[in-house]
Parts: sequence; structure tokens; C-alpha cells
Amino acid sequence: MNAFVDAKLAVVVPNWNGKADLPACLNSLLKQTQDCEIVVVENGSTDGSLELLAESFPTVTVLPQPVNLGFAGGVNAGIRYAIQKGYDYVALFNNDAIADADWLRNLWQGMADESTGITTCTLASADGQHLDSTGEEYSVWGLPYPRGRGEAIKGQYDGQPAIFAASGGASLYRVAMLNEIGLFDEDFFAYYEDVDISFRTQLAGWKVRYVPAAIAYHDAGTTSSKIKGFVTYQTMKNLPVLLMKNVPRKYLFRIGWRFFLAHTLFFLRAVSRGQGWTALKGDAVGTRLLFKNLPVRRAIQKSRKVPDEYIWGMLVHDLPPNATSLRSLRNRWQRLIFWHR
Repeated sequence: MNAFVDAKLAVVVPNWNGKADLPACLNSLLKQTQDCEIVVVENGSTDGSLELLAESFPTVTVLPQPVNLGFAGGVNAGIRYAIQKGYDYVALFNNDAIADADWLRNLWQGMADESTGITTCTLASADGQHLDSTGEEYSVWGLPYPRGRGEAIKGQYDGQPAIFAASGGASLYRVAMLNEIGLFDEDFFAYYEDVDISFRTQLAGWKVRYVPAAIAYHDAGTTSSKIKGFVTYQTMKNLPVLLMKNVPRKYLFRIGWRFFLAHTLFFLRAVSRGQGWTALKGDAVGTRLLFKNLPVRRAIQKSRKVPDEYIWGMLVHDLPPNATSLRSLRNRWQRLIFWHR
């Protein structure tokens, strides 16, 4: 028996008040050319999602949750179910996305190399004209960002399978890897939990691979736009924890001082948009989580299997493309230093 050929796959879809998006999402998954079980984690919706699932999608497994567990908690419920059922791979898929028929098969075939822990796809905009993500990069400024976002689709990343992190919205995870490094960090709730688990994947010696032939389409921001200040709060809370848990000690200061400037600028921008209190609350909770995760950091760094230089080489040694304010500030600072010389 060939363990790879005979592998069992599940697709986990977290849902919170996504009734309007679910039919297109689930119909695309039901048409997959790769056999799989579709699992919807129903995160305490109040919009009739649960009734829709019962009436229109009887073949889909539904795991009702009493409250909204967020993306991290929701997908963990689905992953635990898949592990208990003996699945070898678990894909995650956003409820506001639509998959090509061969999306899952292509992601799975990208797992042929046994060192690959995660495969991620070409995540396009809803109209299919622009990229939403070809995986996630992590900058030496401590800032993650989706590679290629907003660019016209021209196959420009097809020859670059190595990527630092995978988008949790449309990626496939090897269960053997998850059993080793653990599941998603539920303290993140939503935003950057996918970069966190990918960082831990890299530290443990597994690889993240971009599979361009696996294609899905994403209507970005559908869920987060329902809650005012949600992105601001989660960004201020989660980014410091992401850095502190995972960045090797050798590079903590080199990345940390840059991140401090970026984080301060984020806070000031939130204040200018009338979200100062939201940002302050996020920062306060993030500070508490920093102390909570000190033992977690020690465990992650103690068990890692790659040298410092490997991680440093995987990082982007520049600001994210959309960090225009930070780039302008950095350029002014560099000109000032040059002028004084």
C-alpha cells in the first residue's frame, strides 16, 4: 500500500454569520476532483447558517459551537475532529472563498516531498484578475504580508515554490506535522495565526510550499468588515506575540527595534482614524499575552531544528510593499543621516 496515494483528506470551513457566502463556497468544495470530507465548524452564527446547512447540505459534516471561537479556535475544532477520524491531511478554507475543481488535488500533490508540512495556493481576487495571496512573507521589520496582493495575475510567482508562510484561508496541512508542532494558537483568535503556525513549521524543519496550479478565489474582508475596529484590535494584539514567540534570540533586537517603530506608527494611525481606544485595548491584551507566552517561546526555540541563519535567509529584508508611511519615514531618516555626514 502506498501511504501517499491512499491518504485521507478533510477540508475544514470555519463559519460565523456567513450564510450568504456558504452556498457558493460549499458547492465548489463538493465538486472537488479529490475525495475529501467537508467539515463546517459553525461558530455560533445567528444568521440562519445552521439551518441552511441542515436543509441544503446534508452530506457536509457540521460541528456546531456554542460561541464564536474565532478563526483559530474554529479551525482547531475541525482539525481535532479530522485527527480523531484518522485523516492524513487537513485543508482549511474560508467561507467567503470559491475553489477550482482541482484545488485540493493540486495542493495534495504538492505534498509529495515528505519534508513539506504545508502547501498553499494561488488565492485570487473574487473577479480572478488580481492576486490576493501566493503565500505570506515575513519582513525583518516584524511585519507579515501576503505575497503579490493586488498584482495582476501573470504567473510571476510560478517558479518560486518556497514561501515563508501559508494563508490559513486556503491551504493544506500535514497531520504528522501538526501532531509535532501543535495546532493554531487560539490566543490569536483571528489574524496572523496562520503566520504563527507557519513560523513554527519552519523552525521545526518542515517546509511551506506554494502550488500555483491550486487556485481559489477570495472575497477578502467579508467577515472582518462586520465588526468595527476588529482588524485594528487584532493587529495591535497579535503582531507582538507573533514576533516574541518565534523570532530566534540572535535576531530579536535587529527585528524588534524596527517593529517598535512600525507598531508605534500603527497606533498613531489608529488614533487618527478614531480607533485609539480600540488600539490601546489590543496593545494591553497583547502585552499580557507576551508574558503568558514566555514559556511557550522557550519550548519553541528549544525544540527547533534549523539554524538561525536559515530563518534569517527566509525573511524579506525590506519593508512590506504596502508600508508606504514607514517607507517614507525610513527614507527621510536615511537622508537626514546622509546630510549630517
